[in-house]
Formats: sequence, structure tokens, C-alpha cells
Amino acid sequence: MIHDQRAEKFRQIVENKFQIYNSLFMSLPYDKMTNIGMLLPFLYEESRTGYEAGKTPEDIVEEFFKNHTDLQNEEQKLELLFKIIQYIERQVVLFDSIEDAAFPNLHSESDNGTVTNLFERSFQDHKIEKVREKLKDFSVKVVFTAHPTQFYPSSVQRIIQDLRGAITGDSVTQIDMLLQQLGKTPFVNKEKPTPIDEALSIISYLRYVYYDTIGELFTKIKKTFGNGHFHLHEDIIQLGFWPGGDRDGNPFVTAEVTKRVAEELRSAILKSYYSHLKFIRRRLSFRGVSEVLTQLSEELYAAIFDGESIKAEDILKKANEAEKILINEHNSLFLDLLVNFRDRVMIFGTHFATLDIRQDSRIHQKVIDEVYAKVYGNEEADYEQKFSKLIQMSETVHAEDFEDIVKDTLLTVSQVTEIQNLNGLRGMNRYIISNSDAVKDVMNVYAFFKICGYRDEAINMDIVPLFETMEGLANAENVMNELYHNPVYKKHLEKRGNQQTIMLGFSDGTKDGGYLKANWEIYKAKEVLTKLSEQNNIKVVFFDGRGGPPARGGGKTHDFYASQGKTIANNKIELTIQGQTITSIFGNKEQAKYNFEQLLTAGVENDVFKNSKKELTEKERALIIELADISYKKYSDLKAHPMFVPYLQEMSTLEYYGKTNIGSRPSKRGNGSELKFEDLRAIPFVGSWSQLKQNVPGFFGFGYAMQKMKEQGRFEEVRELYKGSDFFKTLVLNSMMSMNKSYFPLTYYIKNNPKFGAFWNVLFDEYELSRDIMLELTGFKMLQEEDPLSRKSVKIREKIVLPLLSIQQYALMKIQKGEGNKEAYEKLVTRSLFGNINASRNSA
Repeated sequence: MIHDQRAEKFRQIVENKFQIYNSLFMSLPYDKMTNIGMLLPFLYEESRTGYEAGKTPEDIVEEFFKNHTDLQNEEQKLELLFKIIQYIERQVVLFDSIEDAAFPNLHSESDNGTVTNLFERSFQDHKIEKVREKLKDFSVKVVFTAHPTQFYPSSVQRIIQDLRGAITGDSVTQIDMLLQQLGKTPFVNKEKPTPIDEALSIISYLRYVYYDTIGELFTKIKKTFGNGHFHLHEDIIQLGFWPGGDRDGNPFVTAEVTKRVAEELRSAILKSYYSHLKFIRRRLSFRGVSEVLTQLSEELYAAIFDGESIKAEDILKKANEAEKILINEHNSLFLDLLVNFRDRVMIFGTHFATLDIRQDSRIHQKVIDEVYAKVYGNEEADYEQKFSKLIQMSETVHAEDFEDIVKDTLLTVSQVTEIQNLNGLRGMNRYIISNSDAVKDVMNVYAFFKICGYRDEAINMDIVPLFETMEGLANAENVMNELYHNPVYKKHLEKRGNQQTIMLGFSDGTKDGGYLKANWEIYKAKEVLTKLSEQNNIKVVFFDGRGGPPARGGGKTHDFYASQGKTIANNKIELTIQGQTITSIFGNKEQAKYNFEQLLTAGVENDVFKNSKKELTEKERALIIELADISYKKYSDLKAHPMFVPYLQEMSTLEYYGKTNIGSRPSKRGNGSELKFEDLRAIPFVGSWSQLKQNVPGFFGFGYAMQKMKEQGRFEEVRELYKGSDFFKTLVLNSMMSMNKSYFPLTYYIKNNPKFGAFWNVLFDEYELSRDIMLELTGFKMLQEEDPLSRKSVKIREKIVLPLLSIQQYALMKIQKGEGNKEAYEKLVTRSLFGNINASRNSA
């Protein structure tokens, strides 16, 4: 019933509004674009009917030119296609803004997963004290990454923000003006952004969205569960930050960049405090209080603009002084304003978000080897001997004695203390190691601190292994077991409060092992590492490298975390978010607050409310293992197909990701000209499948595994698993989301391609098999039947971009045939990436 009501509301305030404002938009004139609004529906209709009739994108676009324009030469046709792309990009922005503006009306304060709902549920079940107990030491951390999946430049993002506000107020005049501004504002960065640009872009979200959102949510939790004895700890909701600190595969992130980003984070939070204090001083104009707050305001100003030192404790001391006067002399008038300010200082300190350092283990080994060779010459030694000698050196190694990556790594480590002194210990406190497969990968980082002159007690950093491949996940237990018993590392862990963070890479895991296998291996790894950590009296925290779409380990986040049972440590929920996920899930105050609540309550629910569907029985476990192994074999066979990489190279947009100027990081690891599967980054890899509307990593092998069970007469077992296990159900629904965003008719023409036809059929057959068997499993009549809002949103977005997909495929076909202006067609492919990715929001 609620689903039906929301679907109807969506139709009224999203679909209808889009029709109204889109008709306004289509009538607006932009430089030589006067008739685009009239032509676009024709290209859509030619595409829709053409694909259903099995026509190629080339046929469709050429028929569009012939039937609806009088254009004769290639130059004119190309110009029109570029104009259509620009137009569709702006249509996507319009729909985004309308949907975002509707968010508060489509979601209630008492929805499942909200703090209010958690309170009501715990009150009814007499479990409020259990929730309070859990909230005392539980926390959620969202880590912003610079992974390139966000195409809107900051000028466009500001228009989106204003457009959202105008749509909320139904201000037609203002919407008209903003749409005109949108039509004349460039959507493309002329140059790649630097890591500093990426950092500043996300810092603007910290200041204008998260400062208020997290502060208000903190206050809401306090008020909802407060009882005089309950004290909410300030770290309950934390922010992490990778731009400027993540140097894995990004040569543009240097020690200097890291230091500058740390300074920008500190400056941003101090500016937020200064602005907040301005507002408070308008109300707290009382004798004694006013003087204290004025002095604090002046100290903040000096810290921001004159480089004066100020620590969070200094700000809190002044706030407490003002509070004492307010209570004793002014009847506590407006006390809540001061308490709210003080809470934010406790939450954000002088760091705003914790800046992480991340680098690849192979780079670390290169650094260790070069430092050892410099200090000990060509003396032969195995790893244990090298490590032992380096950590016992009496002299400090100087970064200036080395070059390139070795010098920069040592400089990065050397400046950690300086950053911690400025931003506080929370400002930078962990070093993440990508591609961790062995104990030495972790111990190398410890060695860096020792050779840079740090005493043991001065290493205020967590060392975090990132297990991201099938091999890495399989080795995780042995690696951590050995680390927990390593005397040197054990001593380091004791100084860090016997807490170990372990990062698990969903994106690369899915790319490596396929959707079902990757998620199961990560689930198993978490169980094993939880047990191992408990045996060693270590508090383990799992940090999930989740992308936006299911194909990169994303999907419905609340459902995913709420489905984890008691066998997995639940001390903290920590995950990465990036690109479109920042703007579409956490992009404004209402959405951010709602989704932070969803994460928080998912973790609390796991401990407080027992649910048998979360605990896998031995029978269910055995069946998932069978399914995962069958699907992994199917996916591995696909990866080993001789046409797998050539198909992506020649038939998809893979080669064009690096030309989009949306991220500072190269689109593949390694410098070789030959493209290898292991060098492919997860984002362009998954994104390329998404652009083809095939979304292979999100489903391939899953349906095949279930079909094998069906052939053995065991499909009822799978059905019982789906009904009985929240974990398995979440995987099925996320995979169906990937398939709902697929559209194979777009590439029907490839089945007749002499080189790739057979390979395309392998993909298509698995898609049809997976779709049919999952519908049979769930009893649904359509994909995403359980989530009508998401389904409707996808349908409208897919309709908007269908002409864009036709243009992209048309250009790719021209390039493959070697016809016409190759440079222009390549530019057309690159430009068409923007609208497609923005429209899909999580790229699968």
C-alpha cells in the first residue's frame, strides 16, 4: 500500500514536474540550438522503434538525418549531434534537480532505517537501553574518494543546487532563468582537474552540506535517546578523505599536495566555525558571554588568515567559559545554540575529515629495496634481514638523498607529525596499503616510520591492509594471524588501543571474481577475521571499499549492512563513497541526513534486534558456496575468453575514459601499451560495460549458477535460501538492479560481427538466463518490482539517454569502419560519456 502511495506521489511531483519543466526547457533558444527541442523526440522515437526492429545505431541515426533534417554533409551532421549531446546533458541535470527536490516529500522521518523508526521499534520491543548501550561505542564513517565518476564541474553543481531550490518553491521565473544559465554554462573541463581541484570540490560539500547535516543529526540522536545518563560520543558519525592522500596509481598526488589538502581541510572547518559563531553572537549578546565569543571569533580569524595556531581544546575552553556565564547569569537563554556549536567542535575538531594516505604495496617494496641498497650497498639479504636492519638503524634516512617515488614516500611519512600537530591526531591517523597479499606489505609501512626517525611511541598511525583480489582475500587470515603474533606489530597494536582496521575491496574483488563470488569471499573473510581478532583480543573494524553500483560492490547500502549476522564484527560501519554517489546519495542536507541515518541504524539493528534471517545455517552456507564456485567458474571462463579484453577495447568506451578530464588519476595501472586485464581500474572497467548497457560484472555467472541448481532438481533449495537469508536476498536484488539498467537491443548489431558476434551472444544468453531465473526465484513480474521509486527513476533516465546511446554507438561504428572524420567521432564518443554516466547516477 505504502509502495503504491509513493509511486503515485513520484508520478505527481517528479514525472509530471519533469514533463512541465522539460517542455519549458525544450522551447528555450541556446546558440544555434533553436530547433533541438523539436528534433530530440524524433531521435528518441527512431531509436526506440529502431532497436525493437533490430536496426543498427548507424541505420537509426542516418534515418533520423534523412527523415527529420535536410543536412547533407558530415560536418553539419556532426555539429547537430554535438548540440543534441549538450541538450541531453542539461535534461539530465533538470531531472536530477527535480528528483532531488522531491526527496523530502517521498521519504518520511519515520521510514524504516531512520533514527525515529529505530526509537519507536526499540520502545515497542523494550530495547531502548540496548540501543543506548550500542550507541556508546558504535560509529559510522563515510570516506570521500576522488575516484572519477563525477562529471559536473563546480559551476554546474552550483546551478543544480539553485535549480533544486527553485523547483522546491515552484518558481517558474527563476527556473526559466536558471535553465537559460545552464544552457550557456560549459559542462566540460578543458583540462584534467588536479588532486587539489578534486579536494576543494569535495571540501565544498563538507562546508555547505555535512557541517550542518552531521551536527543536526548528532543533536537529533541526543534528543531522541537522551535520558540524563546517556552521553553520545562525538565520533558517532565521522568523515574520511582521500583526495590529496590517495596516491595509488596517481602520480600527481605528492607529499606537497597532501600537506596542502590537510591545510585546506583545517581552514575549511575553522571558516565554518567562524560563520557559525557569527550567527550565535547575534543571539548571545549578553554581558560576559558576548566578550568571550568575540575573543574566540578573533582567534579563529587569526588562525584562518594569519596562520595563528588554534586547537580544538582552545575553542572548547572558550565555549565552556561562555556556557558557564550563560547558565549562571542569563537564565541559560539560547543555551541550545551554544551546545550545538560545542558539539560540532567536538565532532569536527580542527580536521573536518580524516585525511588518509594510501599507496600500492608494490611501490612500498620498491622504496624498501632502494633505501636498503642505498644504506647497505649490494649486501645480499632476504626480506626479514632487510626489515630487521632498517628498523634498528640509529641514523635517520633523508628523503633528499633519493629521487621520484622513493623521495616522495619518505617525505609523506616525515610530515605526518606536522599535519597531526595542525589538524589534531584525528586529522591523519592511518596508512592504507593497496594490494596487500603478505605480512611484509604491512610491515614495510612500519619500517618507513622507523627509517624516517620516528620513535615507537610517536607512530600515531594505524596501518591498514587492503585485501582486494581473490588471492588477497584468500590470504587475509594467514596475513593477519601472523601480524597479530609478530612481536613488533603486536607492540604497535597495543599502542593503538588493540584496534585493527582491515579494508576490503569490493570494486576490485567484483572485477576479479564476479558479483556473487566476490561478495561471498568478502563475507567469509569478515567472518574469519572477526573470529581471529576476537581470539587475539583485538577489536577489528572493517572498512569497505564499496563503489556506487552493484557491479562495483555497491547497491542498497542499508540492506547490505543490515543483512550481516553476529558472525561479523559490528564495531563500526565504514565505507567509501565517490563521484555520483556523493552527489546523488549525500549531495544535499535532506539526502545526506537520511542516508547517514540508514547506515547508523543498520549497524545498531544488527546487534539489538535478533533476526534469524541474518544467521546463515550450515545448509545455506554450503549452498552459497556451491553457487559462488559455479558462478566464479563461469565468470573466470568469460575473462579467459580471447575476445574479452579486445571486445572492451574495440567495442566499448574503455579507451575514452582517460580523455574525459574528470579525474586526476590515470584510467589504468602500468605504463605498458598492451592492455592487460589486471591493469584495468574497476571504474572504467565497470563504466564501459555500463555504457554498452550490458552491466556484465553485476550479474554474469549468477543466473548460470542458479540454473545449474535447477537442472539438478534443487531450485527449491535456492528459493528457500532467498526466503531465509537476508544476505543472499540483498545480493539477488542488487544484481536485478544491474540488469534493469541493461539494454541489449542497443548492441544487437554486434551479434552479426564476424569477430565479436559469438562473444556478444555469450553475454546476451547469460543476461536472459539470469533475468528469467531471478524473476522466477523472486516471483516478480518485472525487475526491481520491490522498489517502484527506483524503477520509475531508472525508466525515465534511460528514456532521456537513449538518443545519447544511439549517438555514442553510431560514432563507435564509424571509428571501427574507419569512415569519416575519426577525430570528431572520437570526440563524440568522449562527450557522450558525460550524460550517460550522470544519468545513471551509480553507473550500473
